[in-house]
Amino acid sequence: MSSKILDYYSIEDLLTHEEKLIRDTIAEFVDTEFIPIIEEYYMKGEFPKYLIPKLGELGIFGMTLPEEYGGSGASNIAYGLAMQELERGDSALRSFASVQSALVMYPIYAFGSETQKKTYLKKLASAEIIGCFGLTEPDFGSNPAGMLTKAEKIDGGFLLNGTKMWITNGSIADISIVWAKLDNVVKGFIVDTKTKGFSAPIMKGKLSLRASITSELILQDVFVPEENILPMSNGLKTPLMCLNQARYSIAWGVIGAMLATYKSALDYSKTRIQFKKPIASFQLTQEKLVKMATEITKAQLLAFQLGKLKDMGKIKHTHISMAKRNNVEQALNIARISREIHGANGILNEYPVMRHAANLETVKTYEGTHEMHTLIIGEDLTGIPAFE
Repeated sequence: MSSKILDYYSIEDLLTHEEKLIRDTIAEFVDTEFIPIIEEYYMKGEFPKYLIPKLGELGIFGMTLPEEYGGSGASNIAYGLAMQELERGDSALRSFASVQSALVMYPIYAFGSETQKKTYLKKLASAEIIGCFGLTEPDFGSNPAGMLTKAEKIDGGFLLNGTKMWITNGSIADISIVWAKLDNVVKGFIVDTKTKGFSAPIMKGKLSLRASITSELILQDVFVPEENILPMSNGLKTPLMCLNQARYSIAWGVIGAMLATYKSALDYSKTRIQFKKPIASFQLTQEKLVKMATEITKAQLLAFQLGKLKDMGKIKHTHISMAKRNNVEQALNIARISREIHGANGILNEYPVMRHAANLETVKTYEGTHEMHTLIIGEDLTGIPAFE
């Protein structure tokens, strides 16, 4: 359980009973049902789809939403702790849950009609249906305003044409939240993936996030009925608000990866004997462990205050950018230090280190690259935009 791995500043004392219960329930699931099988699925390049119903039973999806929409009204800190535990298992598991909650349920809840909420949210919460989110395109990642996907108004609805890339859950999704330009204004559409003209081929050859399902979305004259446009979506700010929810998930989630690689390094250093004593007794190894523990503690404090700000309704997108930027970079640094402590053994899948390190290379890039978050914060601090 992650709270027993490292809680140097007693953040545990700041959590409510419900937050601890949610975290511990998901931690047990990760420890007993996910960690024993993740290396096998990672090597195969597959997601363990048989676990999806269990995730629904655990109440992970949309847990911060009201009960009438399938949530439990949990705090954002509870949700963050859930993401932390899932990513302690693997980034693919957290990505799956993050997309379902932050990028599919959130836009329907925030920008959808009451009918859309009642039609989809409870089914998404229970994992009866799976969703994906289509914004990034082959030529437009950091600059989503340049998207080429178009929606054309026709009798009874819309025709969508375009291509999306790097879509988590795309090939197994029942619905897709697709963002397209309608009369040059970005709008969101709920697309049934069984609709004629819609396809989602799996992207192959990944050396990172191998246990995650990543797809293209190809839309060729895909008909979307009138009632499936998200009525409150209006401009690029709407999908960016969704991305803020996902970035929040990442800021917490990568702490789980940090804890996993730190624990592996700590345990290994105590049992690996060189020069007739454990390498944990050497000053250079202790310096590495101290650095790891310090950065984990800083990340925990950053995420906890971020959750408090979100629960109080005081959060800004720049707050999320800072936490995502810092925590992912430090998680990747910690994974690399952990690999050093493991020596040659660090590249073996007997240990979780190399898997997390490879995953974090992707996490540093998606939901806003490290550089883009740097410029977002830089503009906030100076008042001067350094990008177009």
